[in-house]
Amino acid sequence: MLNVLTVTFPFFALVLCGFVAARRGMLPLAAIPGLNSFVLFFALPCMLYRFGASTPIGQLLDASVALTYLLCALVMVAFVVAVTLRKHIGWNDAAFGALVGAFPNTGFMGVPLLVALLGPKAAGPAIVTILVDMVITSSLCIGLSRLGAVDAAPGQGSAAGQAVKNALKGVATNPMPWSILLGAVVSALQIEFPKPVVQTVGLLADSASPVALFTIGAVLARSQMLAKADASHAVHWRDYVPVALIKLLLHPLLVFLVGASAIQLGVPLDRFAFMVLVLLAALPSASNVSLLAERFGADNGRIARIILVSTAAAFFTFSGAVALMT
Repeated sequence: MLNVLTVTFPFFALVLCGFVAARRGMLPLAAIPGLNSFVLFFALPCMLYRFGASTPIGQLLDASVALTYLLCALVMVAFVVAVTLRKHIGWNDAAFGALVGAFPNTGFMGVPLLVALLGPKAAGPAIVTILVDMVITSSLCIGLSRLGAVDAAPGQGSAAGQAVKNALKGVATNPMPWSILLGAVVSALQIEFPKPVVQTVGLLADSASPVALFTIGAVLARSQMLAKADASHAVHWRDYVPVALIKLLLHPLLVFLVGASAIQLGVPLDRFAFMVLVLLAALPSASNVSLLAERFGADNGRIARIILVSTAAAFFTFSGAVALMT
């Protein structure tokens, strides 16, 4: 366990540094979008490209990994919606609660953390789950969030349909899937770029992990500060703590049970990939869900609290999951 904490502590310590920097005013809140943009459009795509280019194409096209993870994501979304949908939590809030309960922080935290723990081979399954969550899980939850809304204008289809179309447009403009695709093409065709290009990409990729983790902390601090400032939208702990616990405890347990059953039934799911999937599910909630919730008018104070609680508690629960699985 001590060996696990030796690896995981620096990652969560960087999140804490970003949180403290924003709370103490050392990092202006106006600067946080700039950090987000650097990570999203420069550092993280380079990191994902590098992992994609160095990962055998067979791992990136592993249908067993994708289908196992997708089945668990769909079950998680259905379960969280079912247990949270009630009078004061409509479809919009329930759907984004489901998204934050099923979508781990794989891009900003999971890939560098699992590579540090398990080696570069862990990047392949992690990249597959990123694509599943960005393309399917996110689009599904955004579509569900519109079920409580009035229909769109005549001739434009339903509000849910329009929301899904907008979500897919967002995926198309997100550099992460394109960087993964480019890396896969480079891996498949064994393309070699000039050394200065490789070194530039490497510098940006190396900066992704520390800046992303620091930015997660800053985003969580900003969300908490904004939520506290809006006293009219106070959130009871019963509306966010259970979802955070579902994310940290039920999600990895579900992936473990489904993956183990799949292996027993003869599904060609690699045991190492199975372990990676379980540990990915044990990660805290994705911090970018807060931005989506704000965009679609959900209760962002509730979503931010789920992310904050899951991130703080994950230092213990994720470390425990690593100790059990490795």
